[in-house]
Amino acid sequence: MPARARITFSAPPTFPPFPAWARIRTMPESAGDAGFFVGAALAAIHPIARDEHPLGGLWRQRLALGNAAVLARHGGRTEDEAALRDAWYLRRDGDDPGPAGRILRTWRGLSDRAALRSEDWLPSLAASLELRPDAALETVVQAATRLAKGEGSAVAAAAEIAAVSMRFRPDSDALALWLADAVLAHRLKWPAPVPLIASHIRRGDLRAAARHIDGDSAWLMACSFAYGAAAAAAADLYADLVRRAARLLAAAPKLRGRDADEMVAILLMEDAQPANAGTDASDRSTRRLFERLVTLGAVRELTGRPTFRLYGL
Repeated sequence: MPARARITFSAPPTFPPFPAWARIRTMPESAGDAGFFVGAALAAIHPIARDEHPLGGLWRQRLALGNAAVLARHGGRTEDEAALRDAWYLRRDGDDPGPAGRILRTWRGLSDRAALRSEDWLPSLAASLELRPDAALETVVQAATRLAKGEGSAVAAAAEIAAVSMRFRPDSDALALWLADAVLAHRLKWPAPVPLIASHIRRGDLRAAARHIDGDSAWLMACSFAYGAAAAAAADLYADLVRRAARLLAAAPKLRGRDADEMVAILLMEDAQPANAGTDASDRSTRRLFERLVTLGAVRELTGRPTFRLYGL
């Protein structure tokens, strides 16, 4: 019997490390300084956000997970990233992932290309964030659509839509932060939004954001600081994923399972994967495949449990 054809995978591109001088630890003293640092930070991740390698999807999913965990905590929930991951990957098809899982679903949706379709924002956000589609929500979405198509500073546009959202729909922090990232991606012409701001903005700053409409520059500075810190963390995450992907690709030729290539492809583009039966392999065979990958140092078991395990880079 002839050997089966193997799928070869391209290595993800590498980019220059995030510049140390752009890692701001404290709020800049002026709006000009804030604008300079956030511009440098976003320029550093711009080529990552623009790249089309499948690892970019995994990168966005990991960022979405972190953002969702912060929002869940702000909502008084106890689920951390591990619990959110469990709620998402261990559910049956069609199951409700629960309140925290729905937050993750919304932020995973933000990381998709479809999130740039502004004509879908009103119905999709009303449904995913469980918001009443009233005149206030329509006003916010209309403002977001206008700002997405505008010119000028991407961060200023993101700050403005968050401020508008907090003025008209102060009941939903998530709406303001989701639209901020979507508008930013539109202005920077990224192929899909990158979940950034929710995990780094201070809640008190967001609550005061509505004053920005009346000329208060404090919110723009807070937004710039948050995006700068978020971009640095996102760059570090991507560099770590590239190193992990390199180990997986080095191990791939040593794998012999029927679904080995399929699983490698999934692991390169998906946050986690349960050891379920594959297209051609049984549960047992798939578990052995993942155990082999763990032994080779190519993937991690993400739960620490003896059963219901999840694997990923």
